[in-house]
Amino acid sequence: MEVKLVRVPEESDLNKALNTAVNGISEATHKEHLKLWQGYANKTNEIRKALAELDTDPAKANQIYSPMRALKANYAFAYGGYLNHNVYFETIGGSGGAPEGKLADLIAESFGSFEAWAADWKATGISARGWAYLGYDLEEKRVHTYLGDGQDTYPAWNNVLLLAMDVYEHAYYLDFQTARAKYIDAYMKSIDWHAAAKRLSQVL
Repeated sequence: MEVKLVRVPEESDLNKALNTAVNGISEATHKEHLKLWQGYANKTNEIRKALAELDTDPAKANQIYSPMRALKANYAFAYGGYLNHNVYFETIGGSGGAPEGKLADLIAESFGSFEAWAADWKATGISARGWAYLGYDLEEKRVHTYLGDGQDTYPAWNNVLLLAMDVYEHAYYLDFQTARAKYIDAYMKSIDWHAAAKRLSQVL
């Protein structure tokens, strides 16, 4: 069976993200963050290869421990982490502010105003242990914010992920120490709404 591997990100994938330095998220932070992003990609590929070679005899599977359980559980974590970071780095490095067009309309419809969404987004980020997400629900045709406590929470079922804000300490500690709220403010000034709108346009 042919194993499809994910692309391992390179330093050039940080180019747009480096624009965040003006808002306080430094190049040093992004370069350290890249190592983690690469780690998720490498582990995703490693697990895909191992799964392709695994004996899938159901008699050897077990919910307490089995190679199948270990690989499948950790695959969700590795691949989820890879996808989360893909969206994180794809949608930062912009000029922040409020979105325009259809995405602005969807946010106003779901939250009442951009300002109400921004307050919800910041509170979600402070409440999360790992991630805050903005997703477009394909069933309801609305946007929602979601909280993710682990890498394997990407994304809510039936949602297209528009924004993924990393709130693990590695995303901000070098620049803000434990002041997560200040990091979130800097992130919001750096959102690339054009990139988020492009993700939305793929399903509208």
